[in-house]
Amino acid sequence: MAGFPPGSNPWLALVCGSRVLGATWFVAYSAVLPLTQAAWRLSARDAGLIQSAFHLGYLVSLFIVGFLADHFGAKRTYVLTGVAAWVSPLFFVAYADGFWSAYWLHLLTGLCGGGTYTPVLALINDNVERARRGRAMGLLIAGSSAGYAIALVAAGIALKFTDWRGALAVIAVLPAAAWLLTLWAVRGTPNLIHARPPGEAMLAALPAVLKNRRGMLSVWGYTFHNWELLGLWAWLPAFLTAALMAHGTRAADAATLALSLSALTYMANIAGSVIGGTMADHWGRTKTILLWSCVSLALSFSIGWLMALPMGLLVALACLYNFAGIADSSTHSTVLAESVPAHHLGVAYAVRSVIGFGAGVLSPVVFGWALDAASGGNSTADPYAWGIAWTTLGLGAMLGPLATLRLHRSR
Repeated sequence: MAGFPPGSNPWLALVCGSRVLGATWFVAYSAVLPLTQAAWRLSARDAGLIQSAFHLGYLVSLFIVGFLADHFGAKRTYVLTGVAAWVSPLFFVAYADGFWSAYWLHLLTGLCGGGTYTPVLALINDNVERARRGRAMGLLIAGSSAGYAIALVAAGIALKFTDWRGALAVIAVLPAAAWLLTLWAVRGTPNLIHARPPGEAMLAALPAVLKNRRGMLSVWGYTFHNWELLGLWAWLPAFLTAALMAHGTRAADAATLALSLSALTYMANIAGSVIGGTMADHWGRTKTILLWSCVSLALSFSIGWLMALPMGLLVALACLYNFAGIADSSTHSTVLAESVPAHHLGVAYAVRSVIGFGAGVLSPVVFGWALDAASGGNSTADPYAWGIAWTTLGLGAMLGPLATLRLHRSR
């Protein structure tokens, strides 16, 4: 079968649908973090380290996959690495049973998961015309957010009938369905390999990307964006659980309800991705990034201190936070793709992944460390402790708008 024309709306819908299912594992551990933290008697710092292990593996994977996509083609890399992405979560479900086993197995799932992301960005950049590219990237990121919401809802429903391991098992089967959808989506898509200039070695792309001023300003803007966003995703379910308990909800009920509320905020992610990508096409790339990065920055500095607000208002703020935090994400990817030569794009995404996801590795740990320090090492519903913890995300994200402003002025 020839398949849908590459870049067409049906083609894009299938690619984004695959991303929906494949992204579910990204937040699987966060969905059960309060339960595993209690079962394994973990400190907040150790719980954050397990989440960061995934990001560490993911950034290594993205770096390797970037070179593979440039050398072998984005489609081929996307299809072949997808096998590891759906097999590895099954090992976590079967064998994670404490801090060290969970740490190494979660790192493995991250190490196997990067092939389903940067090659897809390259496929969209290759096959979707520039006038639609920002929106297309936004739809892909929206697919990720939809996957996160599905994972949280599925975990919340499963926890009514089983324990945390059973809930993770439900989520772990979805990446396999994503891979099958991937095969259908790209069966008629050519595997493009952009020719390098004569005599240029593959590794020569690395210093070329590092010397590209606009490309690196985009990378730094994305890095500080990632510090904030990945810390938010790692800790929001636990924060809402603590807020519900502070409002009198029983611990067992609070964990399940917090998953549903967190899933609601990921629905705001979907709207943020689509609206942000569309704004980038019509209003301008860097203007869109500046607007939404400043909104999310303000919420990083404030939401923890507002923990005692009525839950409806607190969840509304969390929805706005997720909306603003993701609204510039796809635009960062579009700007980088338009700032480097096509034959360097995979390596550019690889460099961005190492630096950007490196920040994402650290921020949940710093958040957990600050939460432990401010609460005296005890599980707490104190707004002071959570306010300090959320402030660490704002402090790390402050340089993002500055990098984007310099990028805007360098046009």
